[in-house]
Amino acid sequence: MKLLVFGASGQTGKELIRQGVALQHDVTAFVRQPAKLGPLAASVRIVQGNVVDDAAVASAVAGQDAVVSTLGTGTSLKHDADLIVGVQHIIRAMQAHQVRRLIYMSFIGVHESRAAVGVILRYVATIPLRHQIADHEAKEALVQASPLDWTIVRPPTLTNGPRTGRYRSGTAITTWSPVPLLARADVADFILRELAQPHFIRQAPRLLP
Repeated sequence: MKLLVFGASGQTGKELIRQGVALQHDVTAFVRQPAKLGPLAASVRIVQGNVVDDAAVASAVAGQDAVVSTLGTGTSLKHDADLIVGVQHIIRAMQAHQVRRLIYMSFIGVHESRAAVGVILRYVATIPLRHQIADHEAKEALVQASPLDWTIVRPPTLTNGPRTGRYRSGTAITTWSPVPLLARADVADFILRELAQPHFIRQAPRLLP
């Protein structure tokens, strides 16, 4: 599969690249600073650019089979309008080049999924994370309004632990844990499995331990 990763230099993006290459996918990493990929740079095609550059995004999307966005939210202290514009560019480029499959990594504190977690994430964390949540909600709305074959993945707080394969996925799963944690490696595992065998087309599954 020809797979394009936005947010490739982030921790989840790197894990997605690592596992994607191990599965022999043809991975393209869209990054502003290729040096941040470290040794992974040698195993992928690199497109250097910024998601606010419509032409750069379109050039990267052309010829791909699927696109994954693990773009973060900049900082939780303020909105990041550039990333919202970037998602618009990704969607527009995918439509123009007839690339239908999109997986967007969001957060379990968004929209109705907030009810799936304990009181800390449901009530307390929404205050310091309010801008991060609002940005994800804006980007989710763009994805959901598109005609693409999208999946919005909503994991909880992420860790750098090893891949375990021991996680749950579904649109209605819940947890009593006050602060549920999941390894980025397991999120990457889910995304690659969903690309190989889609179960959540035009749905927003939650991921929980």
